[in-house]
Amino acid sequence: MQSNQSYINSEIYQGQFDTFTITPADRQSVIIYRSALMVAAICFAVATGLILWRSPNIEPATLELVNWLYIAFSVALGIALATIHIYLAILHRALQLFLAIGSITAIILASQTHQPIAQIIYQQPLTILGIGFTFAALTGIFFKEAFCFDRFETKLLVLIVPSLLLGHLTNLLPQTLKSILLATWGGLFLIFAIRKSIQSIPPDIGDKSVFEHLKNNR
Repeated sequence: MQSNQSYINSEIYQGQFDTFTITPADRQSVIIYRSALMVAAICFAVATGLILWRSPNIEPATLELVNWLYIAFSVALGIALATIHIYLAILHRALQLFLAIGSITAIILASQTHQPIAQIIYQQPLTILGIGFTFAALTGIFFKEAFCFDRFETKLLVLIVPSLLLGHLTNLLPQTLKSILLATWGGLFLIFAIRKSIQSIPPDIGDKSVFEHLKNNR
């Protein structure tokens, strides 16, 4: 009875291939997605602030806190990638695979070196080749949001994130510029999450008739 009532109360939309409804479950998945993005953004912004504030002499306790923030960021990013609505299933799976590669690499390096992730990345730029997949997954979310919603902050982040990672990997960027880009990344990520939280829910769900059409074709 409750299920029928939920269906009756759902809004009906005209999709590209058929009509569809937005159910309470659809709305809940968007709320979870946005909440996960907010947690990830807060963790990243706080960790960035701690690193830049305490640099260059960061205490072990601060590094340990940044480490836990990175773990929470990765978990939240995983939840966001599990609930995001992307029409291309292969792209969705690729972003999830990127996060898995980055997370596994981080776990292996942390267990071998017994150092916090931030310290590993800073001291060993080549680790970006593995851990960087996590941020490639995040950039994928930024790209999707920039493409679908034309957000200025995600357009900038699509450029800033890979530029900073490649600049650190190749050691071509001066430390001052790295700090500026990192601070900008943290700030824009937080702005994106806040703006996302007040956006209307249906656009995040997308055209469900397209999802069904693609599913039937597969």
